Amino acid sequence: MNKKTLLLLVFVLGLGLELGYWFNSPDESHDSGVEKTANGPCADGTQPLMWRNPMNPAVTSAAPAKDTMGMDYIPICATENVGNGSSPAGTVRIDPTTTQDIGVRLTTAVQKTLSRHITTVGRITFDETRLVTLHPKVDGWVAKLFVDKTGESVKQNTMLLAFYSPELVATQEEYLLALANWEQLKNSPYDDIRDGAKRLLESSLDRLRFFDVAEHQILELQRTHKVRKNMHIHAPAAGVVTNIGVREGARVTPASELYQIADLSRVWVLADLYEHEISWVNVGDQAKLSIGSLPGRDFTGRITYIYPYLDAKTRTNKVRIEFDNADGLLKPDMFGDVEIAASAIKTGVFVPRESVLMSGKKTHLFVQSQAGRFEPRTVRTGITADGLIEIIDGVQAGETVVSSGQFLIDSESSIREAAAKMVAPKAMNSEMNMEGMK
Repeated sequence: MNKKTLLLLVFVLGLGLELGYWFNSPDESHDSGVEKTANGPCADGTQPLMWRNPMNPAVTSAAPAKDTMGMDYIPICATENVGNGSSPAGTVRIDPTTTQDIGVRLTTAVQKTLSRHITTVGRITFDETRLVTLHPKVDGWVAKLFVDKTGESVKQNTMLLAFYSPELVATQEEYLLALANWEQLKNSPYDDIRDGAKRLLESSLDRLRFFDVAEHQILELQRTHKVRKNMHIHAPAAGVVTNIGVREGARVTPASELYQIADLSRVWVLADLYEHEISWVNVGDQAKLSIGSLPGRDFTGRITYIYPYLDAKTRTNKVRIEFDNADGLLKPDMFGDVEIAASAIKTGVFVPRESVLMSGKKTHLFVQSQAGRFEPRTVRTGITADGLIEIIDGVQAGETVVSSGQFLIDSESSIREAAAKMVAPKAMNSEMNMEGMK
């Protein structure tokens, strides 16, 4: 190939490139000198408001760009409702086919009345009003224990122990002297003498009773006129002995705990409730208890008290539930599952819990205003129950809300809301310029 031929090829190639550029240029007219309309990536041929990173919607650009993986940024186009007030900023339009592909599910906000069943864990404990602790009223020494094992069941007035007390011996002697004095003076013609002897007898008898001397020993003292060395202590109530504080030969004082007796015919169950559950329960609500070691057996009780404070560590509130335990199956320190049928009833507008998005201080959801059009709504929420959440303000009963796939819609809505905020200042400046020209 000679030099002339090479130059001719270069010239023809350059001319072809020039003509190709001229015919395909979007910015110049090659027809009759009339300027062609813009050929942008948006549906109406306009240029986008911004370009968005396809992997990170928070990253945008004013011009076309590529991300670190070489993917093109996505154009964000202005729609007829962005920033002009016809629809809220952040409204998203999605084709019905696309809506189904991305898993968007819809539901209806309903007006209804809800009650609640609360499930928690409870611990069985003693009924504190049925616990009895025995202490002696005088100093002495334990002579004999008639009940010497914890866990034994006792009836009321069961003889528990015998002990010696010098003070009780002296009190018996005083009573016998007063009794002998009364026997001599009860027929006195002088009322003062007779009344004095009677008051002395009664005061000495009261002293014996104040020291918890058993009635059968007082009767025996009256019958035999003999002082007893050892006095008896009896069970003041029926129950189970849960603690024995002394043994035979031990010295006791009024500070010594002799026995602790618990009546287990009725027990308490202490259950923990979270803060948001407290408003549902009231005193008198019915509760059901099931124990793992007693399969198939349920116990029914009622809430008798709601404690007025929370546990600082668990942030829970205790409630007290009373259960009958005549058969003794419920034992203190057992754990069981508690189901409370709350009597509180709440009426309001409810949507599925997953419909509501909470980001920082903002709580919102998406409402379908038209087919394929979703607008964000800031809402104020109330109680939650049975997978539903109350909408106090922001949505009315009967409106259609998004219950699944709202995270994808929320991402797009955030971008469109940001675009609307960018367009609004530009439109305002344009109007100000027009007013200035007028």
